[in-house]
Amino acid sequence: MAVFRYSGFLENGKKISGIIDADSHDLAKERLRKRQMFITDLAQLTEKERKVVLKSDVLLSFTRDLSQLLKAGLPLYESLLTIEEKYQRTKSHAIFLDLCDCLKNGLSLSSALKKYPDSFDEIYISLVHAGEQTGSLHTIYEQLTMLITKAQKLRKQLVSALIYPAFLGSFCLVVVFSLMFFVVPSMKDLFEGRQVHALTQAVLSLSSFLISNSYTLLFSTLFLLTSASLGLRQKVTKIYMQKIFFSISIFRKVALRISFVRFCRTLSILLCGGIPMIKALQLSKKVIKYQALKDVITQAEKHLEEGKPLSTLFKSSPLVPSMVSRMVATAEETGSMPAMLQSIADIYEDELEKDIQQFTTLLQPCLLLLLGVIVGMVLLSILLPLTDVSSFLST
Repeated sequence: MAVFRYSGFLENGKKISGIIDADSHDLAKERLRKRQMFITDLAQLTEKERKVVLKSDVLLSFTRDLSQLLKAGLPLYESLLTIEEKYQRTKSHAIFLDLCDCLKNGLSLSSALKKYPDSFDEIYISLVHAGEQTGSLHTIYEQLTMLITKAQKLRKQLVSALIYPAFLGSFCLVVVFSLMFFVVPSMKDLFEGRQVHALTQAVLSLSSFLISNSYTLLFSTLFLLTSASLGLRQKVTKIYMQKIFFSISIFRKVALRISFVRFCRTLSILLCGGIPMIKALQLSKKVIKYQALKDVITQAEKHLEEGKPLSTLFKSSPLVPSMVSRMVATAEETGSMPAMLQSIADIYEDELEKDIQQFTTLLQPCLLLLLGVIVGMVLLSILLPLTDVSSFLST
């Protein structure tokens, strides 16, 4: 069944647009005319237009709505139709319309979701497939809602922690460039032919250098940023930069805790959904951004295939805290791995919040101090010669 984008007017003159599915162009036109609508444009969506990527907030809303509808006892197809009606006249409507069409033609939900890998990752699809096999799709969607909510909360905490320092850093650059390109050059003629302080001479020389080489510096900066952006897309470069970045203790500590929160929570939900341990590890390690820890999980898969317990590898790895290895060992003995992993994720999430708060609390005054020092030095370099001029005039 094809999907068409339409626009037109209702009887009351209101302009309307949206997406509709039909077997042909004529059938789509007929369905729209039955709605008492004057059609101005009707065109079939291309494959590129149908490959819409769901935003994170839309994905969460879809998952939560489907969870609640399934929990209320609505059949899956009726639940998807309800959600499809909610997102009419939005960019994401094509996806929900296509999902309804796939279910109507006999496909499973997990198979339909595979058509949109940019919106639904492997973890999401694997859990949905497990829920279909066990008949617990509503439970799976409750767990997915919790997983996505926690992931978005963590992302927002990290972003909010960096917003204020980024603002202060940008403001610092604006102030410095304003002083160097406008304030200092306007005072340069005042000091012409005079013996000035070494600090004043240094600031004047730096200002002259920046002005005379402004275009060169601008293009060099753009070239370096572009090269860095392209280079970071390469796996080798990314691993090398991670080693440099994580060689700093505080960054390594925060990165490990973020990785353990994501990994443990994802692994817990996958195990609760009935995914085998090795498959769950393969999927869970994809949420880890720290390559060294990802290598540890890869080794853990081999250990499990050889029949060895997961805790033994964790104990021998310097990247895994002793608390994690002990809790995993206890979970292996008691058979409560999903619950224990959830506890580990909760513990490290609380510690991560404290680390982020301490980091931002320390970084903000440091940036303010740096800004004050830079502005103070520039102002001092200007005021020192002015003091000499005023004393000369008074005599």
